Amino acid sequence: MNAPTMTMIPQADPGAGYRAQKAEIDAAVARALDSGWYILGKEGAAFEQEYAAWLGAGQHAVGCANGTDAIALILRGLGIGPGMTVATVSHTAVATVAAVEMVGATPLLLDIDPDTYTMDADELVSVLEDPPPGLPPIKAVIPVHIYGQACDLGPMLEATMAAGIPLIEDCAQCHGATLGGRKLGTIGTAAAYSLYPTKNLGALGDGGVLSTADAELAERIAAIRQYGWRERYISSMVGVNSRLDEVQAAILRVKLTALDAGNARRRAIAAAYDGALAGGPIAPPARRAGAEHVFHQYVLRTEDRAAVQAKLKAQGIGTGVHYPVPVHLQSAYKDRTPLGPAGCAETAKASQEVLSLPMYPELTDAQVERICAALRDLAR
Repeated sequence: MNAPTMTMIPQADPGAGYRAQKAEIDAAVARALDSGWYILGKEGAAFEQEYAAWLGAGQHAVGCANGTDAIALILRGLGIGPGMTVATVSHTAVATVAAVEMVGATPLLLDIDPDTYTMDADELVSVLEDPPPGLPPIKAVIPVHIYGQACDLGPMLEATMAAGIPLIEDCAQCHGATLGGRKLGTIGTAAAYSLYPTKNLGALGDGGVLSTADAELAERIAAIRQYGWRERYISSMVGVNSRLDEVQAAILRVKLTALDAGNARRRAIAAAYDGALAGGPIAPPARRAGAEHVFHQYVLRTEDRAAVQAKLKAQGIGTGVHYPVPVHLQSAYKDRTPLGPAGCAETAKASQEVLSLPMYPELTDAQVERICAALRDLAR
């Protein structure tokens, strides 16, 4: 008799998120389809209101086509473009840097803190005080709250305020995370969120949203996302086409109701992984003091990544690498994108060592225990 085939636990499973709320999502989709209005209608307006209310802190939300556009729309709304530099990081999804170039600005890529993988606050302070020669003036900063963990925003905010420039939070991976009791995305000038299907708050297609406490900025960006229209067919400013469709907005309204519970489940899974790793050769991910992590990814670090991946795969555990090649070493950007004084050395090192475990709220207790058993085996 053949041995039973081991079922692989995938590193990500967006379909599980749909199945968990299938009846509610199907009803919401039917409602949107039956409405006969598919772009910038009642569903999108309701999602924006509900998302802003969930954020709190007097926020306004503007839906758009994707998280990349959310960053670019904020930059456009702030008047940032050609002849200006935007400081961000290389250890991120390439979308962050692509958005800067979409508006014609120059990205300056800074290094990371090796423990949290977030922007090195000291390097940012240094480049704002003494910018690298030959660059256009730095006019904005985009720290990335990567993997669901907060950046060290205190010194960053102090430095950007002293320089008189905006701090734009890249919140693509941190829906619901906090710093000092405040939700990320409510601390800087504005924030951009991806709603890609695998995110903590994910659509069933592409989608994005941005937020700001500045009502005038939100209104301006809302016009820019649709050709600069404040009056239909009349462009009062140069704009683009970046709209969140009604079907995705309806889906997101349903999924928003489960976001806080989903984040709590992610933290519980992370705690189980922590326990399984305790005393072993691989340390659990670091947490920033005074912050609440939402574990978009649970990221290990090991110099023997290929061997660890192979051992986990042999036990039916899927893994991922976020991200295998830093932006500044990818062929589209290598040797043409300026770097900060640290030369992104920590970023390059981390890219060879990071490893993401399965992480999504729909993991069953049995699957989590299977993963934990495999983690405990790594010490043997």
